Amino acid sequence: MRTRLTELLDIELPVMLAGMGGVSYHHLAAAVSEAGGIGTLGASTMDMATLRNEIAEVKKLTAKPFGVDLLTASPQHVEDGVREIIAGGARIYVAGLGVPRDVITELHKHNILVGSMCGKVRHAVAAVTTGCDFVVAQGTEAGGHTGTVATMALVPQVVDAVGDKVPVVAAGGLFDGRGLAAALTLGADGVWMGTRFIATPEARTANGYKEMLLSIAEDDTVVSRAYTGKTCRVVRTEWTQHFDEHPEELKSFPEQFIISSRAGVNHLGPSDGVVADPKREFMPAGQGAGAITSLVPAGELVHTIVKEAEQALSHASRHVR
Repeated sequence: MRTRLTELLDIELPVMLAGMGGVSYHHLAAAVSEAGGIGTLGASTMDMATLRNEIAEVKKLTAKPFGVDLLTASPQHVEDGVREIIAGGARIYVAGLGVPRDVITELHKHNILVGSMCGKVRHAVAAVTTGCDFVVAQGTEAGGHTGTVATMALVPQVVDAVGDKVPVVAAGGLFDGRGLAAALTLGADGVWMGTRFIATPEARTANGYKEMLLSIAEDDTVVSRAYTGKTCRVVRTEWTQHFDEHPEELKSFPEQFIISSRAGVNHLGPSDGVVADPKREFMPAGQGAGAITSLVPAGELVHTIVKEAEQALSHASRHVR
C-alpha cells in the first residue's frame, strides 16, 4: 500500500506507531518497523542514557527506518535528545508541542525528517511554515495529551489547509484497518496509532494496563488533568474521579505529574511488569479501546490493519456507480 507517506519515509505500509511515553520502547518500535510500518520510540519519559540505549537496541532488531517522539517542553532536553537522535541514526523526529525552526534545520542537515502533532488547523499551518515534513492531525478521541476537535472533523480540514504541501497522518480513536481506510478517504496519507499497540506483547506497561484495555468500553475513558496537570485522555479511575469531585486540588504541569508519581499511581516508564493498582493507575487510552478484545503481536497487527483497510476500501467501492 503506497502513499505519499510511505514514499517520504521509505517504508512499505502507511502505519505509524505512536511514540507513547513509557510504552513505546525498542521491542515495540522495532516490531512495527520490521513489519513494514514505522515504529516510534516514546522518549518523553527517557533520560539521555536510556534514549541512547533504546535507539541502539532498535537497530539491533531491524535495519528498517524508525523514529523518536520527544517533547519540546524543555529546551535542554530537546537539545540533548536531538544530539542522540542524530548520532543514533533515527529516520524521523516527531514532537507534540511544536518544533523550533533551528531544531528542524539541524535535523534536516542530517537527513532526518520532522513531524509535528497537531490538534488544530492553525497548529498544522504553523508546523509546515517552520519546515516540518509531515503533520499528524490528532483528534480528541486519542489517548494521552489531546485536544478538543474530533478526528472526523479535524483531518479533512488539516488536509485542506496543508495537504498540498506535506503528507497528513490521521490519529485519534483509530484502532483497525477501517480507520486506515477512512483516513485515506479523508485525504490523509496514513495513520498514527497508539492505544491499539499498547495491547501487544511487545508494549512496555505496568501490570494490569493491557488487561484493562481488554475490559473497558468505548465510554470508559475521560479527559482529565489528574495525572499530569494537562488535559489527558485516560482510563477512568478512582484517582480521576477524586479530582473530578475536587478540582480545586489540581496543580499545573509538572507539579501534578510529580504528585501522581509520588502517590504511586503513575508508572509510565519504569521496568516492564511493575505492580500497579489498576483502580488508580495512570493509563492513557483512546476511545477506540472499547474495540480491543485480545493481545496481538505488533507485526501481525500492522499487516492485519492493512489487510482490513484493503477490504474496507473494496467494500466501499462496490457502492459507487
